[in-house]
Amino acid sequence: MSVIVYILVLFLTGLFIGALARLALPGRDPMTLLQTAAVGIAGSFLAGLVWALLFHRNGGGILLSVLFSTAIVYFIRRSRGGDLTNPGSPRRRP
Repeated sequence: MSVIVYILVLFLTGLFIGALARLALPGRDPMTLLQTAAVGIAGSFLAGLVWALLFHRNGGGILLSVLFSTAIVYFIRRSRGGDLTNPGSPRRRP
C-alpha cells in the first residue's frame, strides 16, 4: 500500500512542478497530464542532482525544480520547431 501512495504523491508533485513550469513560459503547450508530470519529475530529479553535486546536501527546493522543469519544457518546444513564445507543432506519428 505504501508504494502506491508513494507513486501517487510522486505523480502529483511532478504534476504540480510541471504545471508551474508550463505556466512560466508564454503560449500553449500541447502536453498531456502524464507528460506534464514526467517533466516535473525529471526537473525535480535534475535539480536535486545539481544541488547535491554543488552543495553536498539533499534537496534542491521547489524553485530550482521549477527552473529545471521550465528548461525541459523550453527544450521540448525547441525540438518541435518552436521558440520561447511559440510552442511549435507536435510531431505526429503516421
